[in-house]
Parts: sequence; structure tokens; C-alpha cells
Amino acid sequence: MSPTIGLEIHIELKTGRKMFCSCPNNPEEKKPNVNICPICLAHPGTLPTINKKAVEKVIKTGMACHCQISDFSFFERKSYFYPDLPKGFQTSQYQNPLCQNGYLDIQGKKISIQRIHLEEDTAKISHTKNGSLLDFNRAGVPLMELVTEPVIENGEEAKEFAKELQRICRYLDISNADMEKGEMRVEVNISLKNRELKAENQKLGTKVEIKNLNSFRAVERSIDYEIKRQTKVLENGEKVIQETRGWDDFSQKTVSQRIKEESHDYRYFPEPDLLPFKPKEVFDLEEFKNSLGELPYQKREKYLNDFKIPLEQVNSIIDDKKRALFFEKIIDEINNKFININNTNKPIQLAANYFTSDLFGLAQKYNFEISESKIKPKNFASLIVFLLEEKIQTSQAKIILEEMVKTGKSPAEIIEEKGIKKIEGNDLERVIGEVIEENQKAIDDFKKGKSNALQFLIGQTMRKTRGQADINLLREIIKEKIELKIQNSDGK
Repeated sequence: MSPTIGLEIHIELKTGRKMFCSCPNNPEEKKPNVNICPICLAHPGTLPTINKKAVEKVIKTGMACHCQISDFSFFERKSYFYPDLPKGFQTSQYQNPLCQNGYLDIQGKKISIQRIHLEEDTAKISHTKNGSLLDFNRAGVPLMELVTEPVIENGEEAKEFAKELQRICRYLDISNADMEKGEMRVEVNISLKNRELKAENQKLGTKVEIKNLNSFRAVERSIDYEIKRQTKVLENGEKVIQETRGWDDFSQKTVSQRIKEESHDYRYFPEPDLLPFKPKEVFDLEEFKNSLGELPYQKREKYLNDFKIPLEQVNSIIDDKKRALFFEKIIDEINNKFININNTNKPIQLAANYFTSDLFGLAQKYNFEISESKIKPKNFASLIVFLLEEKIQTSQAKIILEEMVKTGKSPAEIIEEKGIKKIEGNDLERVIGEVIEENQKAIDDFKKGKSNALQFLIGQTMRKTRGQADINLLREIIKEKIELKIQNSDGK
């Protein structure tokens, strides 16, 4: 069986006001029903007005997603009845969305985008033992919806598409797109078809929708589970039911919710209270295009081609625009400071390793944003230079980096204050000799073939040198000395 998967992704836009009225756009307001007005509550006789900033943000998103911007667009009424929808319809777009026919490149594959349109969010409904409560603070919040073509093949592709869209929204300041806060919600349409049939006999299978997925992991796992579930249904000679299902994170299964509606069930018709408009006449689209800046996929291409660092590290860095700019300042500082190296990519690769591993770890440990921390790009670059010039060891670099995070001082200042230096030559030979003399049992264990004996001696030496010795050199010298000691002992 071959899966056919399409995504519908809703994203709350970051605007000062709601979509069709002047109420504050603040869905996180804790006190219920304070950011409301007669338009939010659908009082008779009220007239909506279009939030121009919300339209602008959708158009910019469309440009970033290689979409065609429509010459003509208008809003429509999408009719359905639910307690969180006070008007009995949602103001949305269907026939003439703002953006059409785009794509995002995901892992070398173009995922086609059918449309990106603008609508309003609904109220928040809370169910209690005694009934249901409605909070209309969220009602009327500008909501962007992106619909892909049904060309996604598995859960991983869907997850990566959603991640890339989130990056674009954050880079353009369209939305924070925080899935945990409900600012980005993913819905999956999935069906299975028989891949053994000839193409001309192929028909899409019965479509099942998975609603309101609020994490990338849920997107991937719900799709993978649903593929297995539908495959089993079909192999048993049964029919897949067209329905809406939800994802149960506890059981890691999809669960049936209701029979799925078709688009004609919504009875779309043009919104008579809002005039149609031509985006190219209302906005300066060329100015929009020039204001996009460097987008995540452009940074990714640059990092892979110019910096030559692994894709996983690249994605970790570019996930946050400010973090990526911070890293690029580090690279600029390294290029200015460090010369006379055979492998020109080695400084960048080392910087990427320390940035995505050690610095990320410290940011998590001390709960800070890298771009807003005390550490400066030029000081991080200096640390990398010290390592490449072999003036400090890896273990020392980790100590220095943590002190840089705490104090904002340069590596040179910290090295001077803490008396950090590289131990080598006669000093290192002396310390190794002491460790060997003090640990005869480890020598005997090494002679018996116990490999952990060597590691024990290395650890003891590193402790005595306070991590100020080259561990690779240390290993060679210790091994050479204990082999010589055993040889002399056996000779006697």
C-alpha cells in the first residue's frame, strides 16, 4: 500500500490587532473575555474591516514559499455550527486565496503547496464537569492556513516540512509558531492506495483527517501509526471510513472523533461585508520581496556549501535566526584571526562542534538564549583559535567556555586568572612517572590484558595535571612507559 499525505497547517499571526476588528491580538491573555467587542461576538449590525498587516504577513510567507500571489482575492463565509463560532460561519478564503502554487524543498524533494490563505480563529472552549465555558479572547485572531498538495510520503517528510515552515515564520516575524502554545497547529489528510495497480487504474484511497497535532513528534508518529492502521484494515478486506481522528499521545494511537465533512458541506459564498481587492494594487510586492532577507533554506545551502558542516548541525544552528547570526559573527571573527592552517574548514567545523554541543548544553543548563548571553562572538572565536594552536586542551576549553558564559570574560583573561596552562615535556614525564609508581596494581592488570587499566592511569594523570595535558600524547607516553617497565621487570 502506498500512502498519500497532505497537510493543513494553521498559524496564528503576530499582529497588534485582531483580523476584522480593533481588539488586541493576545490569545495568551489569562483573564477570559476581556479582548472582545461586538464584532468578535457577532452582534447584529456589526461590520468587519480587514487587518492590512495580516494580509501583508501572509503574502510575505507566500513569497518565501515560492508561491504565486493572486491578482484578485476576496473573503468568504465558511458555514458550520459549533459553540466556539458565534457567527455561525467563519470568515475565510476558498476560491481566491492570497497565495497559490508554491513549494518548499524538503530533503531534496519539492513539496508542493496548493494555497496559503487568511481567516479568523475561533473562541476557546473549555469543558468542565458542570458544562462548557467559552473564552472569546482568541476569537477573530488572524489565522494563516497553508495547504499542501497530497504528495508527502511519510511521517518524517511531514515533520520536516512543518519544521521548515516554522523557521520561515520566525525568520520573517510572521509568528512565533509555538506549537505548545497552539500558535501552530497541524492537521494531516492521509489515504492509502494499492501500489500494485497500474497508474491509469489508480484511485486515491479513502481520506482520513488527523486533527490538531501540537508537536512535530505527534505529526510524525500519528502518520506512521495511521499508515499501519489503514494497511491492516485493507489487508483484512475491510473499508477505511472517511472520518476525523485525533492523536492520543499517551497510547500513541489515533482515535476516531467524527465523520469528516466535504468542502461543499461548508456552503462557501463571498463575504458581502468585505470588498474584494487586488493585492498588487494595495501593496508594493517588490518591496515585500526585497524585505524578506536571507531565509532558512538559503542559510542551509550556504552552511552546507561554504562552511561544510553536517546537516544536523546546520539545522540546529539555523532553527533560530538570532542564533544563526551569532554563529556567523563567530565565523567572521575566526576568519579575521586565524591564518596559516592547511585545512581551511577545520576552524569552522570545530566552532560548529563547540557551538552545537558545548554552548547549547550550557544554554540549557543555565537557561539563557545564546544571542543574548554574556559570551561574545569574538571571545568564542578566540577560544577556537587557542584550541587550533594547541595552546589549551579540550578539557580546559570546556572549563574556559563555562567561565566565559558566566562572566563574559575573554579566554585569555580566564587562562591568566585560573593559571591554566598546557603541561608537556619534562613536567609531563615527571607526573606520569609518579602515577606509574603509585599504581602498581594497574600495571599488573595491564600486563594481564585488562584494557581499562590504561584508561585508569590516564585518568589519574589528568587529575594530577588538572586536565592540562594532551590526552593523546598522554596515552602514548603512559603506554610506552608501562610496556618498558613490564619488559624490564620480565628481563630481571
